This record gives sequence, C-alpha cells and structure tokens, in this order.
Amino acid sequence: MIPISADMETQIIDDIMDQIVSKTIEHGEKMPSENELSKKYRVPRMTVRNALTKLEERGYIYSLQGKGRYLKEESTQIQLHLTGKTSFTEKMKQAGHDLKTHNIACEKVTYNEQLFQKLNARKEDNVYNVGRIRYINDEPIAIHYSYVSETMFPTIAKDGPKIESMFAYYEQLGFMEFTSKKSLLSITFPTSNEQQLLCCKSMVPLIVVESDCIDLETGKVLEHTKIMYRSDKFKYDITMD
Repeated sequence: MIPISADMETQIIDDIMDQIVSKTIEHGEKMPSENELSKKYRVPRMTVRNALTKLEERGYIYSLQGKGRYLKEESTQIQLHLTGKTSFTEKMKQAGHDLKTHNIACEKVTYNEQLFQKLNARKEDNVYNVGRIRYINDEPIAIHYSYVSETMFPTIAKDGPKIESMFAYYEQLGFMEFTSKKSLLSITFPTSNEQQLLCCKSMVPLIVVESDCIDLETGKVLEHTKIMYRSDKFKYDITMD
C-alpha cells in the first residue's frame, strides 16, 4: 500500500502540473507558500516541501532565498532540425539566436567497437572527442561531442582544443558539403558533471541526438556526433525540411 503522505505528494505534484499546463499559474509567477499549500491540501508542510522539491528537480520551478519559489519563465523556441547538412552554429545564427560556444575538451577516447566502426577506424587508431558547450542568451543549452579519427584528421590532437565549429574546421580542410546517414533521438538524465556544465538539476531530462556527419563528395564519415540538449529551458521544433 502507498503511504498516505506519498500519495498526497503525488497529488500535489499532479495538481500543480495541471495548473502549469492550463496556464492557471503564469510563467514567472510566485508559487503559494508551503503554509498555504499545507492548508489547501490538509497535509504536513514536509509533504508539500517534498512535492515542491521534486518539481524543482524536474526544472519547473526555482527558489529565491528569502523570497519563495517561482514558476520558471516560458521556454524559448529552438529549431532542432535533425540533419547533418548545416552546422549547429549556422542554424542558430540563421534563427537569430545569440549563440556562444565554449570548447571544453579534446580527449583521446578508449576503444569502443561500435563507435570505431561508425568512423571506419581500426582498433589501433586514435579517436578523439572534441567537446563544446553551447550557450543561447548566456544560458547553457547543450553539450556537443564530436568523435573524429586521427587517421582522417592527423592534426586533430593539436587543433581540437581550439575548435568551436566542426563544420568550419572541415571547410578549412576542403570539405564543403555535408550529409548524414540517420539521426537517433533518445532521453537521458545528466551525470553530476553534466549538471555542472549545463547548470541543471539531476532530474531534468536531456534530449540526446546522435548522428554521423558525412562528406557529400567522397562519402567519407567525418565524425560521429552526440548532442545533449536541456529539455527544461527550450522547446524544440524537430520538423524535417
């Protein structure tokens, strides 16, 4: 049997979520206090606090010390086209977003059979992971990982720490048109490191998009890409062109 407190906790969460969806509570509006909700639902304050904490962990509300809890502002709409023909940077600029990129890593990865096969790399080859954080309006939106083979790009270990746009890097090397085999979308939750990088809570789902970038002229696989997008701050348009 579910404890009464747990059952009421779920009811409070569901009720507040219904109010958010129906816009009974406006974005940016201050939430009722724990005392007010405790009286409304006739439950101990701890039950209310647990419910509000879970909503905060899921990214729906936030706390201001000494002021209370507030419903987060409405999500920004981001065009998320699952295609490898145009760089992420170009997509964001064309949409008019204030995009900034910060390179966070260029690391040699341990052997992974599935990944190496995607890159047509041998077990003895070196594969590097070039990581970047994407910011829109100075807020972290995504972690972008590009896995590339040193055989394909002999100077990637030296060049990688300076790269912000992989497509711009490829164009410098003479690769001008791109395509992709397929794109896979899944959902995960952030690790402690990813929480720090994306400034989000542990229960905020991340949208994961994986694809391969291919040079259109030669058909060679340039990289395997894995992008993890925050789901709480943005709405994503995944309409295909």
